[in-house]
Amino acid sequence: MMNVKTGAERITAAFSAGKQAFIPFITAGYPTPNITVELALALQEAGAALLELGVPYSDPLADGPTIQRASAQALSYGVTIRRALELAADMRARGLRIPVVLFTYINPVLQYGEERVFKEMEAAGVDGLLIPDLPPEEAENIERLAEEFNRPLIFMVAPTSEQRVAMIATRAKGFLYCVSSLGVTGVRSALDPGLTRFLARVRQYASVPVAVGFGISTAEQASLVASYSDGFIVGSALLEKIKEAEPLLLNPETKEEGFCIIKRFVKQLQSRV
Repeated sequence: MMNVKTGAERITAAFSAGKQAFIPFITAGYPTPNITVELALALQEAGAALLELGVPYSDPLADGPTIQRASAQALSYGVTIRRALELAADMRARGLRIPVVLFTYINPVLQYGEERVFKEMEAAGVDGLLIPDLPPEEAENIERLAEEFNRPLIFMVAPTSEQRVAMIATRAKGFLYCVSSLGVTGVRSALDPGLTRFLARVRQYASVPVAVGFGISTAEQASLVASYSDGFIVGSALLEKIKEAEPLLLNPETKEEGFCIIKRFVKQLQSRV
């Protein structure tokens, strides 16, 4: 996989034909910066096809309480875009092979410098960038840099994007992130009943793999969307499991036990796809 030339190709290649790709989201620096690196390696071992690495942010528009809490803890360690990219580089140095997509909001990117972000993504071995509060209509400069550095800008498409589905899907590179429901991220007991119809419409236009996120938290939900997508993204439910295992993870004597809890949860999520 790592011999493929561009970030977009590496990301697309992570989606194996006929099998749903599991894409975990973790917050850089949570529960601690060092454990973030070990978490990425544990998730790879448990079958993750691709990793979303979230940059903690003090004013997240799309994140529910679970990710907000993880971000607050990571921010207390001083984790910024720069530190998140350093952690990504550490993951690569420690043996992470799967593609990594950096998940961050537009304000930190603008403050840090768009071109600087891409240069440091390239140096750290980060394959793509996802900015949830950047509409495609305003993404021209970021898209240009993404093309220049071969690190695709991953687009999101939501049920509210009804009139823009074709435009967003045809511009997508790497993969297309389909938002399963309205509102912020978080564990949900049930998915929107209109989700499969929405996904079928998106598939009409998308030439890249389609992955579903926002609210996927059980094997049953992952199975429900399997016929209409190529992968599923789990963030809040995974962070809740990490929180449950946190006391074990923070103790060197019980750390491996904590990772085993997380890996069992991940295996269970993948059990029906």
